Amino acid sequence: MKTLAEIFEHTLKDVYYAENAMTKALPKVAKAATDTKLRQAAEDHLAETKDQIKKLEQVFKSIGKKASGEKCDAIEGLIKEADGLMEEASGTALNAGLLAACQAVEHYEISRYGSLREWAKDLGHGEAHKLLSEILDQEKATNNKLTNLAVTSINSTSSTAKAA
Repeated sequence: MKTLAEIFEHTLKDVYYAENAMTKALPKVAKAATDTKLRQAAEDHLAETKDQIKKLEQVFKSIGKKASGEKCDAIEGLIKEADGLMEEASGTALNAGLLAACQAVEHYEISRYGSLREWAKDLGHGEAHKLLSEILDQEKATNNKLTNLAVTSINSTSSTAKAA
């Protein structure tokens, strides 16, 4: 990759792969979560992720490319970490760990969408810029919801469990 257009397309494929991978991972997170609010957050984010995939397909179309994914080692690692938590952790540690794993994914996605949005702008891809801005806003909102859930519920439950 030598041009901004090439890194833009590569990263777009990377995030398309990542979002599709999350449609398989989020149902496992929801099933493993023992906290009902965390389970609901995972289910809600699954629906949002499916919508984001459709928006990404529109981004590809808007730049004259066919939607396709390219293996994303980062998301594979984050999913593997969550899978390990589901095998090893239990109780409040499981919920706190799953929430942290979900936030790690959100932070990754926020960084990717932020870059993609600005590259789209620099490349003159107005429609792509608009769609990527919408997705970035959704990712930031999801991260804020997860932070609120951690602070008001999950982490406070975890700290009382440590004392027991």
